[in-house]
Amino acid sequence: MGGKLRGLLLFVWTCWKLNLAGAMEFRMSFLLTAGMMVVNNAVWILFWGLYFQRFQVVQGWTFRDVAMMWAVSAGGFGLSAVLFGNAYRLASLVAAGQLDIYLAQPKPVLLHILISRMSVSAIGDILFSLILFALFGDLTPAGMLKFALALLLAMLIFLFFVVAAQTLAFYIGSAEGIGQQLFNGLLAFSTYPTGIFTGLGKLLLFTVIPAGFISYLPIGLLRSVEPLFLAEAAGIALLLTAGGSAFFYIGLRRYSSGNMMGLRM
Repeated sequence: MGGKLRGLLLFVWTCWKLNLAGAMEFRMSFLLTAGMMVVNNAVWILFWGLYFQRFQVVQGWTFRDVAMMWAVSAGGFGLSAVLFGNAYRLASLVAAGQLDIYLAQPKPVLLHILISRMSVSAIGDILFSLILFALFGDLTPAGMLKFALALLLAMLIFLFFVVAAQTLAFYIGSAEGIGQQLFNGLLAFSTYPTGIFTGLGKLLLFTVIPAGFISYLPIGLLRSVEPLFLAEAAGIALLLTAGGSAFFYIGLRRYSSGNMMGLRM
């Protein structure tokens, strides 16, 4: 059992190294792509900075809280797209019958699919997240551990929400559009303070589109640990991980081969 686990971890690590090596082959393109993502995100922080010059507190949120919200959201998304980049094109792979390569390999199918691609632009999101944390975060060991936990929870929520949305392709055929729209909704709402939402809107953010569990992390974990919220955030991350994976494997039974031949590690 231990040998199988070590072999699987080595396989994952090797895929990540090859993905990064492929991205670094065109270094100028890599630097420009990642750099432009940092600049794009920085524009939003500038916008919030101007806003907080006029309004010091918004529903209990300060500028530092909003900056850390962006750090968690950008970092969580960036980690999911860099380490498990194929999640965001899973519906296209299903629709085109391009899963045959992965089905033929003695590796966990979903894991193999997810780690087979890296988003270069998302590296810029990770860098942006780290810059924000360096500027506004708690740089004590405890603060760094809490930030790492926040990134892990955000990454799992992003990743397996997207896996579930993209897996709809097994059930309804072409699902690229709806998968992208659901992801856009999760990403957009995870970058706004939860305090500005009330009633039905707030309920939706903690149920149908679980963006609230990401955007509230700067308050419920980084500013001060709220045990109930932290338990709920961890629970929804685990639920999405288990549910998204199960949804994929149930849908995989409906998959129609594209009769494609290829080689993977």
